[in-house]
Amino acid sequence: MTNGVMMQYFEWYLPADQSLWRQVAEDAIHLAARGVTGVWLPPAYKGQAGVDDVGYGVYDTYDLGEFDQKGSVGTKYGTKEEYLAAIRALQDAGIQVYADIVLNHRMGADSKEKVAAVETAPNDRTEAISDEKDIEAWTRFTFPGRHGKYSEFIWSARDFDGVDWDERAEKASIYKFAGSDWDQAVDKENKNYDYLMGADVAFSNPEVVEELTCWGEWYVAVTNVDGFRLDAVKHIDFHFFPWWLGYLREKFHREFFAVGEYWSANLEDLKTFMETTRHCMSLFDVPLHFTFHQISHSNGQFDMRHLLDGSLVAAFPNQAVTFVENHDTQAGQALESVVGDWFDPIAYSVILLRPQGYPCLFYGDWYGVPAKDSPGIRDVLEILLEVRKNRVYGTLHDYFDHEDVVGWTLEGDDEHPGSGTAVLITDALGGAKSMYVGIRHAGQTFTNRLAAFASEPSVPAPAPPASGDDSSAEEPPAPPAPPSPREDVVIGDDGFGLFSVGDGSVSVWVPAAAMDAAMKPLPDQKTGRDSGVLLGDEVVFPDAEDDVPGEAPSATGNGDPATGEAAPEGGTP
Repeated sequence: MTNGVMMQYFEWYLPADQSLWRQVAEDAIHLAARGVTGVWLPPAYKGQAGVDDVGYGVYDTYDLGEFDQKGSVGTKYGTKEEYLAAIRALQDAGIQVYADIVLNHRMGADSKEKVAAVETAPNDRTEAISDEKDIEAWTRFTFPGRHGKYSEFIWSARDFDGVDWDERAEKASIYKFAGSDWDQAVDKENKNYDYLMGADVAFSNPEVVEELTCWGEWYVAVTNVDGFRLDAVKHIDFHFFPWWLGYLREKFHREFFAVGEYWSANLEDLKTFMETTRHCMSLFDVPLHFTFHQISHSNGQFDMRHLLDGSLVAAFPNQAVTFVENHDTQAGQALESVVGDWFDPIAYSVILLRPQGYPCLFYGDWYGVPAKDSPGIRDVLEILLEVRKNRVYGTLHDYFDHEDVVGWTLEGDDEHPGSGTAVLITDALGGAKSMYVGIRHAGQTFTNRLAAFASEPSVPAPAPPASGDDSSAEEPPAPPAPPSPREDVVIGDDGFGLFSVGDGSVSVWVPAAAMDAAMKPLPDQKTGRDSGVLLGDEVVFPDAEDDVPGEAPSATGNGDPATGEAAPEGGTP
């Protein structure tokens, strides 16, 4: 079984040049060779801003870049034909494709309607703060450019619970439609967090549920995607997705992997959602992301023994999609919570080099974000991916026993020759730790795969003399310096080795003898032809020209594509 890795293949500030679908198709073999087994693509349908819409201002979910609407035929990322070609290219390379599904709201209506509504309090959506009155709401979606192709369903005020703009009064507020109510089985922030933006879809309307189910069936038949990233699930009636996913899984006899975006740092909120939805999907580990964010801005004051406390991956390891950054956490976004650059390699080692969870790489960390002058950390990620693909197997041993320097080891197994690893991280001063990697490695030499990026651990200062001590007494000797993380480590007969890490960094140790066996050609991003071999910390160019196929994990709808393990019993709707 191959360790799975998902990649979010977009970031917020990509240029609106309609090239992403072509780019990812060209990139497919390259990604597979490096160990990427699943790709999350951005929303593929027409948004209210046309080519400038990232995809979350949903206008017409049947327009995948096929119709002249909102000022263009293609979306920000390309045309329907290019989208379908990208999906095929990824799947041909052994990579699963996850579609971004945004069903919570609609935006960019074609015309207005007069609707009776009341204003509700921003911090208490159950409290009316005005009398009932008529407003002009942008709620009628006729899709004139599509002419009824694929669906003749016309969205109108009856299909929504509320909006945030009264055209008649030219006033922004949260308007709940008379005769309607917010969905009740939603997050309880603001007393009821059904309303998020735009025209809020009424999931209590049976005709709406029927239309969204028909659309889901159409979308899967047309695209043949392998799963879904489900947007804003905390704002959607919790009973909808167990039905919707269950219907599609039964209809197509496929286990469609699904991961929901429930944006809360509170693990109990995520647990409640998972229990209510009968574990029909995985969730992004938002609590762990916020821990990374906190550590990276704490100046070494975080107690690293509690790194995984309150995380979804600790509570539900088979249903946690772990991540460091995404498009919403980027600078300038509503959910901005950027993880400090210095901590990114440490955070990625936590999600990539532990067996629990399904880790998700962020496009901006791989390719950089030119709009924000961020170069990314692809050189480090290349190495961590190789280690995850080939070394992260066997029995896990945790060493979360120090407030700054913590680590873990995996012993490796017979199924993966050369496997086994030792990882040491710190958010402050470096140090060393004796860790067990297994008797199977006794006498072997381990080398630090990140030695080229390693700093030396600082030598701790000697303890100051106690108050009242004779100043003429000899100063206490300084503590011995930890070994250099650039030096190899020989494993003792007892299976232990003394591993070290530099200040504010990560060390990743693997059996040195396995490095030669790791030499495999890496296909070029553009052509798919072999461009070199990742050996140690550099790319070498051999004569061999054999492609390296990627191998996708065995993903199940409510299991763990990272390991192929099933979810808790009773998880399938």
